[in-house]
Amino acid sequence: MTATDDRHFPSPLAAALAVPFDYDGGESIEFEPFDAFLSAEDTTDWFRAWTGNDELAGDAFRVFGQDGTGGYAAFWLVRPDRAPADQPVVFLGSEGETGVVASDLADFLWVLAAGLGPFEATTDRDTGRTPHPSPQRTAIAERFAPHRRRPAEAITEQAGREFPDFDDTVPLACRP
Repeated sequence: MTATDDRHFPSPLAAALAVPFDYDGGESIEFEPFDAFLSAEDTTDWFRAWTGNDELAGDAFRVFGQDGTGGYAAFWLVRPDRAPADQPVVFLGSEGETGVVASDLADFLWVLAAGLGPFEATTDRDTGRTPHPSPQRTAIAERFAPHRRRPAEAITEQAGREFPDFDDTVPLACRP
């Protein structure tokens, strides 16, 4: 993990999140990006409340947005000495759902370009939402990660294979 508490977004993430998300009356992406990563204190407060475990800190996450239910999207800082942009993007839902969205920021840009948010990319249930690919986010992904273009489903499946323990690791920290 990088020994920094910089709460500013990497430029590619800031560019992708600056494009408004079209909720489309509940038919598309329901995602509300933050202006910067949550503070260390707010992340710890949230993670303790989410897990019910007051002994934990939230320093393994850089939270950058939420869905309409309050589920968070974050970088999971599991790769030692690597910047947030080089860490997997994960979703931690308000009802305890977890999922790996992408292996890193470059792949996440292509998930967003495909018209999927973190919740939509990781859920197995039919949300009734239709992906609306974003020409603006596609241009951003082409600018910052042209060599990483793949279908969003392939990105999420590969990330899940790369980090198979995420769905088990986080709930183990929870207290009933």
